[in-house]
Amino acid sequence: MQSAPGGYNSCTMNATRTLRRPRVLIVGCGDVGTRCVERLRHRAHIFALTSHAGRRAELRAAGATPLVGDLDVRRSLARVAGLAPTVLHLAPPPKTGDDDTRTRALLATLTAPRVRAAAHAHLAAHTPLGRQRRLRAAWTPHKTARTRIVPDGPQRARRLHAPPRIVYASTSGVYGDCGGALIDETRPVAPGNARAKRRVSAERQLRRAAVRGGVSTSIARIPGIYAANRLPLARLERRTPALIDAEDVYTNHIHADDLAAILLRMATHGRPSRVIHASDDSTLKMGEYFDRVADAFELARAPRVSRIEAERQLEPMMLSFMRESRRLANERLKRELKVRLRYPDVDDFFRTVRAQRLQRKGQD
Repeated sequence: MQSAPGGYNSCTMNATRTLRRPRVLIVGCGDVGTRCVERLRHRAHIFALTSHAGRRAELRAAGATPLVGDLDVRRSLARVAGLAPTVLHLAPPPKTGDDDTRTRALLATLTAPRVRAAAHAHLAAHTPLGRQRRLRAAWTPHKTARTRIVPDGPQRARRLHAPPRIVYASTSGVYGDCGGALIDETRPVAPGNARAKRRVSAERQLRRAAVRGGVSTSIARIPGIYAANRLPLARLERRTPALIDAEDVYTNHIHADDLAAILLRMATHGRPSRVIHASDDSTLKMGEYFDRVADAFELARAPRVSRIEAERQLEPMMLSFMRESRRLANERLKRELKVRLRYPDVDDFFRTVRAQRLQRKGQD
């Protein structure tokens, strides 16, 4: 094998470059998380926490190091403690209750190394060396040496003392129904359902942890996410109705690629404990959005019904989204993060879709 100058071969140099890359942990690496991996894979060492062991090959192929752990089983999270200074928390809350126990477990895990580091510093200052070693041995879990991913050393020691930076993917649903008003990030939260209450719980846990110095956090409040693989085509094909315009609600949107870019920008430029609306410039009612999708894909538009008729025909989950109307201002996104959206509104995306369809027809 050919050696590089100084006696290092190419494998050693590649390994060294990998170890020097910034580390990012993605918790909940679904569609948006995978888009983040795609953007980061050549400039960061990415770890992806998943509760499904069967996804390891998929995540590895995408460019991430998979870790199997379940936010509902705290002891399974031990390996992520102190692993990366930047954490993208994209995992949803549990499906029941008003409290986000998953965020609670994650925070407890991520802040534990800093607690231990502070305790070790106290030992060094006040305890004889031999007793320090015995106490540290007692503190260290029995299997830590076999499960350790990151080697001990000065860099790991610095990470233990620096609070991790968490970017949390929340939802605009925390505001509840705003009657179609244009709102900014100073609007008080008023969750109208259990899903939104769990998101508020997660936000408050993160804020409290930041006040205590355990983490640094930024919060993205996210509206409806769309992309080529995230469109209501099946709904349109089923002829599921939308509300008549007079009773329809305003919705907000963000393309999944733009959302990934926003989350990564927040990780590097987001202000501590700051909320950002991760929303585009669209101002559409729900039925109008469905019409845009139908027209772009040459489908029949959704039939329109009154709210009373919708209550009789639609499932409770779908109805819950038809009870909340708001428009999100995104000045902070542009002013503070200097984000330039690839798709400033949904019409930009659908123009691209139509152009691609025409191009394919021309090739046929």
